[in-house]
Amino acid sequence: MKNLLNNKTVLVAGAGGLLGSRLVSGILEQGAKVIAADINVEKIKVSLAALNIDVDSPLIKLLALDITNEDNVKSLFSDGSHIDGAVNSTYPRNKDYGAHFFDVTLESFNENLSLHLGSSFVFSQQCAAYFTKHRKPFSLVNISSIYGVVAPDFSIYKNTRMTMPVEYAAIKSALLHLNKYVAKYVSDSRFRINCVSPGGIYDNQPKEFLAAYRSNTHGAGMLDVESVVGSVLFLLSDQSAYVVGQNIIVDDGFSL
Repeated sequence: MKNLLNNKTVLVAGAGGLLGSRLVSGILEQGAKVIAADINVEKIKVSLAALNIDVDSPLIKLLALDITNEDNVKSLFSDGSHIDGAVNSTYPRNKDYGAHFFDVTLESFNENLSLHLGSSFVFSQQCAAYFTKHRKPFSLVNISSIYGVVAPDFSIYKNTRMTMPVEYAAIKSALLHLNKYVAKYVSDSRFRINCVSPGGIYDNQPKEFLAAYRSNTHGAGMLDVESVVGSVLFLLSDQSAYVVGQNIIVDDGFSL
């Protein structure tokens, strides 16, 4: 279905990333204007140019956003821009992120929770505050994960240097409940906040991991990032009116 988002303006935080850039493309294709925000505007330009998107189009506004900076986030929602919806596809983390469980320090764990979950909190808070001020329909989509829903399968990481970071599990599971809290607090049908939880997304992982992961799915294995976009577009659109506080899992059966 085309033009799901006609006459809407959608903010994409993390627009220079693997998922964020594809979301910008998909949102534009559905007839919306996009406010593309990331900590590095040049990265947004490069990522969108690689998708043959004209960054000088009047349909796109590029903004620098440090989502871990509370004042920066607040100013984003107070600059007078009209916004109908937002997606938070950011992934802030520190230099020690990705360590194996016994190697994670309390300091590093707390810092990563603050960076990722903390920034998701303030972004969601300010989306809710924006709606409360303007009282016009608003849809917010946060990105969780299958590992916010089910426990990790550590067997698929054997024979690789990879692991499933403990911070990631804590953050993504907490994000699902944060969504429900915000939805109940605002308690207005015009304000919707939901999650999409992808399975693994292909990003040049080792062959051993890809094969092990695929054996836990119904055949697709690691997903192409484009597989996640449709669910986000649905939640941003009026087709999902009254879908509130929910989580759409896109994982080809991995979490079953």
